[in-house]
Amino acid sequence: MSGDASAGPASTAEPTGDADAADGARATDDPRPATYYHLARAVLYREFLIFVRYPANAIGGIVVSLFFFAALFLGGQLLAGQALADSIEGIVVGYFLWTLSVGAYSSVSNDIGSEVQWGTLERHITTPFGFAPVALLKGVAKVVRTFLTSAVILAVMLVATGTRLSLAPVTVVVVAGLSIVSVLGLGFAAGGVTVLYKRIGNWLNLLQFGFVALISAPVFDLPWTRVLPLAHGSAMLQRVMVDGVRLWEFPLADLALLVAVAVGYLVGGYLVFQYATGRARRLGVLGDY
Repeated sequence: MSGDASAGPASTAEPTGDADAADGARATDDPRPATYYHLARAVLYREFLIFVRYPANAIGGIVVSLFFFAALFLGGQLLAGQALADSIEGIVVGYFLWTLSVGAYSSVSNDIGSEVQWGTLERHITTPFGFAPVALLKGVAKVVRTFLTSAVILAVMLVATGTRLSLAPVTVVVVAGLSIVSVLGLGFAAGGVTVLYKRIGNWLNLLQFGFVALISAPVFDLPWTRVLPLAHGSAMLQRVMVDGVRLWEFPLADLALLVAVAVGYLVGGYLVFQYATGRARRLGVLGDY
């Protein structure tokens, strides 16, 4: 009798242990909510895979950029001669910033246009993060890749022209990065218009050539041009790479204006993007093409 009584509690303890183990297994198997860290990591990894799996396209982009620079440089030598040689540092810096700008702009506008054509736009809409954060992080990932490819282009340009520039990494990355954030805002606005009107590729490509005018804007003769995208950042980047000015040597007003222009255009582009996608939803043309 006493043996049966002692065996009773022991026999009921085993199922409890199995239940606890099963609950622990279910707890580890339960999906955890994704965070923005996971989203950023996935987007960066996706961009890396695209670069690795399609190297011919990546190398082709570098070759095309160098071809345009060679045409600009050789044509300028024939037409301008010594005048071009005296301003070659500014041309190299300006072209470097232009390649960054085109990459930042097209990273959002062209990518959204591709999603519309492929019919995968709805996947971004239905994510728990929302469409805009996904598009922004994809744009940032492409900007990181553009920085790497533009650095290769810059190295080739320096070797080909025999130009010497000041390449302080932190200062160049901060000034150039803030300069193209405003262009990222323009890409957001263009992406929203693409969602609404679908095929506007010719207008989007035309705007890329407008970056040349913004980069070469006479900010010293026309101070109001500093509030335009790229203009103020281009002038600061010229001082960084040609004159060797470091980040902490700039007046605080110049740095504040650079940040304000970057944030202002990014927020403005985000608002245009939100309005355009909201209107596309109301019209029922979000997934149409």
